[in-house]
Amino acid sequence: MKKEQECWDVWVELGPSGFRTFKDPRFARFESESVLPYLPQATSPSLLGKVHVSRTYLNPNPPWPPFCLKRPATRQRTPPRRSSLLLPPSSRFLSVAGRRPLHHQPASVAARTQNGLAWGRPRAAGPGAAAARRAAGPGDGFPSFLPKEVEKIKDPFARRLAQKIERVPVPVQIESSDGWVMSSCVKPSIRSNNNPVVLLHCFDSSCLEWRHAYPLLEEAGLEVWAVDVLGWGFSDLEKRPPCGVSSKRHHLYQLWKTHIRRPMVLVGPSLGAAAAIDFAVNHSEAVEKLVLINGCVYEEGTGQLAKVPKLVAYAGVSLLKSIPLRLYANMLAFKGISLATCFDWTNVGRLHCLLPWWKDASVSFMRSGGYNVVDQIKEVKQKVLIVYGEHDRIITKKLQVRLHCELPSAIIRQVPDCGHLLHVEKPNAIANLIADFVQGSNC
Repeated sequence: MKKEQECWDVWVELGPSGFRTFKDPRFARFESESVLPYLPQATSPSLLGKVHVSRTYLNPNPPWPPFCLKRPATRQRTPPRRSSLLLPPSSRFLSVAGRRPLHHQPASVAARTQNGLAWGRPRAAGPGAAAARRAAGPGDGFPSFLPKEVEKIKDPFARRLAQKIERVPVPVQIESSDGWVMSSCVKPSIRSNNNPVVLLHCFDSSCLEWRHAYPLLEEAGLEVWAVDVLGWGFSDLEKRPPCGVSSKRHHLYQLWKTHIRRPMVLVGPSLGAAAAIDFAVNHSEAVEKLVLINGCVYEEGTGQLAKVPKLVAYAGVSLLKSIPLRLYANMLAFKGISLATCFDWTNVGRLHCLLPWWKDASVSFMRSGGYNVVDQIKEVKQKVLIVYGEHDRIITKKLQVRLHCELPSAIIRQVPDCGHLLHVEKPNAIANLIADFVQGSNC
């Protein structure tokens, strides 16, 4: 590498989590782990772990360190326009807005500094400002890719978690060729010495299921990812990738391989338990432990629905997002919630159904045959925690005991006075059980 290097502007953004991402798959993203080693004196200790750079490069595997920031020699009330970012001239860094070299940016977005870091544009202050800036969407800082109906949701925990959702690039197979999907997830705001916890969700749902338990898990000091299974949630599926079981498994593996990269504690509620078992058996190196919550693991796929004509399949799928059906499902899933709460949680549960590709993804899953993991259960080698609700009217206690018998080394726990979605209804109980299991105690 040449000793003399061309100086470029740097666009640094402070926020609790996440990076600005791009639809163009040629662009790679920085990771927070690669940021911090180069910032030993660039920011106060309270901001370490909260720094990310909205910057991309065309070469995803550069032979040099990604970047190097230096603290300005003197603190100035009027920040300089250019920070000391030293990069090879051939790296062709581009800006976020317009994808032009940053030294060509107009004065209105000239870099500013705070705590020695350069900023790309004037910013609002306050704890929610980072999420609002990152989302760049309407109303309360929600991401722009969420349906506008998100603004009608009243549950404050759902609103708060929705503001944290972002999309990250994940390689997938699209029409027999390699492609990319911008996958929705909530990324961890802390890094833990324990392996990360990855939260899946139920059938035809989203990561918003974890709205009540997610903050409790982070308060327990866990590194938590809440991810959307391919075909559900808020990922960008405009290219209509296949969303069958094998595609969902491959997508989750690529997300793990690209972004998580450490053995994880995989948590699956309801049908998510079947997805977790399927993944753990096929990719055992990626899973350290399993948590199965009211696991729906004895269903034999979608059965005869896999053989129905497409026209009939689309008609049936259309019913899945209807408010009466979703309302009835919530009344079965929860124990003793008010009608007003049931309506609001119905709106949360069907929010992803309002995306334009939801029908195609649902039909793709239905016609693929669905999850059938009955024969895979005994192949599970990981440590397992089985949790079920005392008053679950969807999955019976008898099936949970059967699962425990087939996994004799597993731990089984009952949560009293609770229905099917105990991570929504009893978040404290499930957060404590997961935290104890992750940290090695006997729950």
